[in-house]
Amino acid sequence: MQETQKLFQEFLWECEYARKLRPETLRGYSEVFLTFTKLVPEIGLNDIGPATLTSFFKLLNERKRIVGRGTIKVGIKKSTVATYWSKLNSFFTWLEHKHHIASNPLRQMRYPAPKYEDRKYLRKDQVEKIFTAIYIHHDGNLLILKRNILLFNLLLFCGLRREELILLQIRDVDIERKIITIRSENSKSATMRQIPLTMHVTTVLKDYLAERKKYTTQFLFVSSTSDRQFSSDGLTHLVVRLNKLAKVRFHLHQFRHTFAVNFLRQSNNVYKLKELLGHKDISMTAIYLRCLPVDELRGDVEKMSIDSLL
Repeated sequence: MQETQKLFQEFLWECEYARKLRPETLRGYSEVFLTFTKLVPEIGLNDIGPATLTSFFKLLNERKRIVGRGTIKVGIKKSTVATYWSKLNSFFTWLEHKHHIASNPLRQMRYPAPKYEDRKYLRKDQVEKIFTAIYIHHDGNLLILKRNILLFNLLLFCGLRREELILLQIRDVDIERKIITIRSENSKSATMRQIPLTMHVTTVLKDYLAERKKYTTQFLFVSSTSDRQFSSDGLTHLVVRLNKLAKVRFHLHQFRHTFAVNFLRQSNNVYKLKELLGHKDISMTAIYLRCLPVDELRGDVEKMSIDSLL
């Protein structure tokens, strides 16, 4: 196993310095590999095969883990299996290309292809409760109030990913053109994209920038304690707090789903949504079509009749 761990570190270095993958991606690889080594600790390079991988996924599904307030949970979603599958597949493919193993064993196993039925968007009343909690609970700090208002407006009306939001810099904001730029090094798809800002978001942005003018950090969102970037841990703490205060159970990625579903509802243009979300493949964007409420489809169906048939 020591040899495998050493090679995994080489794989990470290559991903970080040669392929310039995002820190979040590297953390994902590391977490999956750590779980893999815990569940099959004695595995060596010569043992990596379909049977060993099947055994790993079986142990992964059967392991007991504590969630919430001491609740013991067993079993995992198909989407979780897919995440482990894809992360390990990247490492095994690297091992194969470097001739450390004869072939990638996952190539002989079918990808789990999750349906992502849990892509839930937030309803209007839930969004209103979250924003109400932001307005009411800010500890009297006007800068933090305006920061949080802008933060959640960008999530809701631009569909940003968590890391894209945190890594936004002042230079990425063009108030005159009402555009924000997501640089390729901060994007999951490794491609640059620009997103137009609504008049409302532009006003909120100007209001926040006027309040943070004394800060010198290059990052758009600032810490509540010093002149530095608002951290990922700080954002996690904020979300946990708002969950309790708003009495709405949500996670940040639901704002991305909410943006996607409402954009489709307004424009019905999945190709424009693909560009806004920064997807490489239109099939990823098309998933959001299945999230549309059935009542949103009723009007189009009602237009059909015998007279309108081809």
